[in-house]
Amino acid sequence: MSKTQNQDATTMPADIAAMTFEQALAALDDIVKKLESGQVDLEASIEIYTRGTLLKRHCEGKLRDAQERVENIVLGPDGAVSAAPASFD
Repeated sequence: MSKTQNQDATTMPADIAAMTFEQALAALDDIVKKLESGQVDLEASIEIYTRGTLLKRHCEGKLRDAQERVENIVLGPDGAVSAAPASFD
């Protein structure tokens, strides 16, 4: 088995962890295109699918981080302005 196949699914490779959201999304888009093309053999498909799963998890983490940083401006009953965490529910 290759290192990629043996890699713990919870471990984020350093190259993915260093990516911005946009870089990871572009890499994920490339993987989807390769898989949809049907031109990738089974073994390569499994490897790039696994990488795609990690890229998806990285993108989701980046979005959660951004969501936590977003704040709503709130006007209190006394007219005071404050910031509150955004709610996306």
